[in-house]
Amino acid sequence: MEKLFETLKLAFITLKSNKMRSLLTMLGVIIGVTSVILLIAIGSGLKVYITAQFESIGANILYIMPGEFELGSGEEGGGIQGAGMAASKLTIEQGRDLVQRSTAIKAVMPYTENNATVSYKGKSQTTQAAGVTYEYTKIRDQYPESGSFFTLSQQEAGKKVVILGKTVAEKLFGENDPLGKKVTISENKFTVLGVLPSQGALAGVDTDNQIFIPVTTALTTFDMENIIGFWLQAKDQESIEQAKIEAEEIMLRTLDDDDFSVVDTESLLSVVGQVLGALTVALAGIAAISLIVGGIGIMNIMLVSIAERTKEIGLRKAIGATPKIILIQFLIESVVLSVGGGITGIIIGVLGAALINQFFPAVITFWSILLAFFVSVIIGVIFGVVPAGKAAKLNPIQALRYE
Repeated sequence: MEKLFETLKLAFITLKSNKMRSLLTMLGVIIGVTSVILLIAIGSGLKVYITAQFESIGANILYIMPGEFELGSGEEGGGIQGAGMAASKLTIEQGRDLVQRSTAIKAVMPYTENNATVSYKGKSQTTQAAGVTYEYTKIRDQYPESGSFFTLSQQEAGKKVVILGKTVAEKLFGENDPLGKKVTISENKFTVLGVLPSQGALAGVDTDNQIFIPVTTALTTFDMENIIGFWLQAKDQESIEQAKIEAEEIMLRTLDDDDFSVVDTESLLSVVGQVLGALTVALAGIAAISLIVGGIGIMNIMLVSIAERTKEIGLRKAIGATPKIILIQFLIESVVLSVGGGITGIIIGVLGAALINQFFPAVITFWSILLAFFVSVIIGVIFGVVPAGKAAKLNPIQALRYE
């Protein structure tokens, strides 16, 4: 035990005497560990954020989208296969059938999405124009903070009325009240009925930079024949499966089974979880390459160190140091470099994730810290074995004669 302690002490003294070289040797491990922690934090944060967004929508929501939606198994790689890839054959009339024929569906909202420019007195804002129905507020549980949403009669008449997202309202009107004002959308005048409260931003994307118009108006304004999907609200959570079955049966009256897909929130959330999980692992794997590069750097520096300290090794062996003690000393130096880099990388990664979280969802997970630490230890051992073994095998007489 005493010999081991002395060997450990000697290893630290050696590394301390070459501070700059030790720091540069650790740099690859520092970068690798920092990258792994940051990427896992971003992936985990994004998953938590999206999960919260889906949960806020409600558990009794279903979606009808164009094309065939397939939830791949683990063996197939998981994810969405073919959803929304086909041209939409969905129409408003199908939505009316869903309302009239289903016993488990409480509300149906056909919708469209188009990029548009909104203008008012020389000011303009590029935004996303969503065509929805008057039931948007009930299905999404989002109500204007000022003014009101459009009504069923305004929707059926195809009135040119609009509800502004918070960002659009601020860009065009500043501190002024936009209610009742006329804005221009695709060369058409629309009356502002209301302004929605702020929903925040995700990854630099402003979710308040959107406007809402009646879906009937959207089809004529943007010269569209079909909608891009439906939001369905089941009567309650227990009715979801029945609502899904009824929706499929009703849609099959006018479409083939590969023309549409009925998906519940849980299925979508499962897909998102699989995709983000795979993405996080892939990104962490890419970042881990720099750990390997860092390990190779440690091995190279240790080999150089052996060449520089050949006489020292020979002298230690001449006065009684065994090959095992020499091997342990150089292995300890390698592990200390790697673990030191790992700990530094963990600190930088945690601080970096906290900073990123101010602008983008980032969640530090305890398992990622443990993983980074143990990987740094393993890197030190694996890449320290070759130089440590070489040092231990040096012939003491030849080492003393080394120039």
